[in-house]
Amino acid sequence: MSDSIFAHNTKHTGFTLDSLGDVAKWRGGLWEDIPLISYRLMQYSMLSVLTDEHGLEQANEYFRRAGHLAGLEFAENTLLLDTDFNTFVFDLQTTLKKLKIGILHIDSFDPDTYEIACTVCQDCDCGDLPVTNENVRIYDEGFIAGILEAFTGISYRVRKTNCCCASGVMAYRFSSVSSLDNAP
Repeated sequence: MSDSIFAHNTKHTGFTLDSLGDVAKWRGGLWEDIPLISYRLMQYSMLSVLTDEHGLEQANEYFRRAGHLAGLEFAENTLLLDTDFNTFVFDLQTTLKKLKIGILHIDSFDPDTYEIACTVCQDCDCGDLPVTNENVRIYDEGFIAGILEAFTGISYRVRKTNCCCASGVMAYRFSSVSSLDNAP
C-alpha cells in the first residue's frame, strides 16, 4: 500500500497540464463538465484570500502569473503552435469554444509590432456578476499572455481595456502589447 499524499512534504510547484490527470476517467458519470458556480467559488474565494493576505496589487500579480502559466501549458499541450498566424487563431478559437472557455474574436493584429487586440465573449467570468467597478479579468490577462507567448516566443503584457456588457454583449476587450526585444 502506498503512502498517503499527505504523508509527504510536497510542493505545489512545477505545474503542467499533465498534473491535472484524466478528469473524464476519475469523475465517472460526472464527466468533465462542472457548473460555473464551482469555478467562480474557487476563483473568487482564492482572490479574496490572496487580497486579504497580500494586498490587491500582489494578489492581482499572483492571479496574472497563474493565468500566464496556465496559458503556456494550455497552448503547448492543446494548440497548433508550429503554423501560420491565421491557422493558429482558427485553432485557438475552435479549441476555446469546444472546451467552453469562451468565444474569441481577434479585433486587430499588427505584424510589425506583434500587438493584438481581442474580444472574449461568453467566458466563465462573463455576465451576472454584481457591478463592483473592479477588474476581475486578471487571470484572463495572464492566460491570454501565456497563449500568445507560446505561439510567438515573445513576452506579452495583456490588459483588459473595456467591458462590452453595457451594450448588451457579454464580452471583454483585451489589448496585448508585445515585448519587441524578444521578437523573432
